Amino acid sequence: MQNFSDRIDAPLTERLTHLNDRGEAMMVNVTDKAITKRTAIAEGRVSMSDRTLAAILVGDAPKGDVLGIAKIAGIMAAKQTANLIPLCHPLPLSQVLVDLTPDRELPGIIIRATVTIEAKTGVEMEALTAVSIAALTLYDMAKALDKSMQIENIRLISKTGGKSDFARAAE
Repeated sequence: MQNFSDRIDAPLTERLTHLNDRGEAMMVNVTDKAITKRTAIAEGRVSMSDRTLAAILVGDAPKGDVLGIAKIAGIMAAKQTANLIPLCHPLPLSQVLVDLTPDRELPGIIIRATVTIEAKTGVEMEALTAVSIAALTLYDMAKALDKSMQIENIRLISKTGGKSDFARAAE
């Protein structure tokens, strides 16, 4: 298959994979694609005051275990991606890992999600959804301590499997 840039002069419905010949939204047909192992890693961060980070780390947030609940929320979100994003395929995920790492220099929490599957389509959206919902949950759990927290820089770090791999250059 050609790259999108190779098809830039093609009619719009040939360039946009989620439109049918009438220009209507559709889910891409992956029937003929090969089943391969696919992994996606996404990352984001929640910045906050030093005081808020300290309270989260010692378990002194009014709503309880901020990091534990955010981690579970991220895992649950990855499993619900097709229900949240209209044209995503429902996928039988093999593994969802969500790591929340304190960063005192930020200060805040770095969230990283790794999602793995053996399927005909990738899991980038599942990894990004896991990070997004973990970040929103962290914000919700700690907002009584710090309403100025910021959710930042949610992005795909890498993907493997399928027809193209991607790895973000080190920053």
